[in-house]
Amino acid sequence: MKKLILITVISVFFIPMLSAQVSDVLDGIYVKEHVPARKPIPYHHLREADIMWSKKLWRMLDLKEKLNHPLYFPTTTKMDDRYSLIDLIFYGVEQEGLVVYDPTDDEFTTPMTMAQIDGKFDVSNDTTYVEDPITGETKPQIVEHERTTSEVQRLLMKEVWYFDKQRAMLEVRIVGLCPLRMFEKPVALGQEQPAAGDTSEEKELTMRPVCWVYFPAVRPLFANHEVFNTNNDAERRTFDDIFFKRRFSSYVYQETNVYNNRIVGNYRKGLDALLESDKIKDFIFKFEHDLWEY
Repeated sequence: MKKLILITVISVFFIPMLSAQVSDVLDGIYVKEHVPARKPIPYHHLREADIMWSKKLWRMLDLKEKLNHPLYFPTTTKMDDRYSLIDLIFYGVEQEGLVVYDPTDDEFTTPMTMAQIDGKFDVSNDTTYVEDPITGETKPQIVEHERTTSEVQRLLMKEVWYFDKQRAMLEVRIVGLCPLRMFEKPVALGQEQPAAGDTSEEKELTMRPVCWVYFPAVRPLFANHEVFNTNNDAERRTFDDIFFKRRFSSYVYQETNVYNNRIVGNYRKGLDALLESDKIKDFIFKFEHDLWEY
């Protein structure tokens, strides 16, 4: 009985003291409360009768560009309470119930599972045979190929530009995001066999869409996670701020057209494709400008 009373007294007085000591350990000087409690800025209500004009575009974001680095880094899973864009999306799928869609089309029709996403990264287990240094016998060894999210170096963004006649404003709303994996893929060299001892092989850079993310559904998750601010660690933006305030670099990759919505790269190459992209952006600018008299 005395032992039971002693154990009860210890649990009442000492366990709260231990938990208080653990809670005092911070990776910083204050508890971050603002960003985790943030909510995305709500959209204005739109009716079909309010839309006088609209244009659907697809933009390409190169995440290796300096302005887009906050979306690409950190390349590790998590660092300093920060995720990269692709790691945050996968965190939302695994922990927050976020639904992503198959990239065979961009109309958000077929949901995907994490197993299907891993297939886009060629995640698998291979068996190789290695020699045991002690016995000299050849034994099988399983090699696990993990998901390499740092290979997602581009982002395709689907958006709609529209003119709201009720508010007399030209605005844009992002509809979806599609991460693109860039990786080197071996190229078949025909019937020629490589020379003995030659382990080199031809490879080409391949771009593979991973999934489509419905942007309005992922905004609450984006609003609760910060990105790096090069000027001030105490005033970090969120992922939702980056997209809502258009703090990224991109070019027009595709627009709606009568030719099966063909991409710019199908009929323009190199510098001509960039000029065509600027031409599409200039058309939208002039459309808004011509609505007014000065």
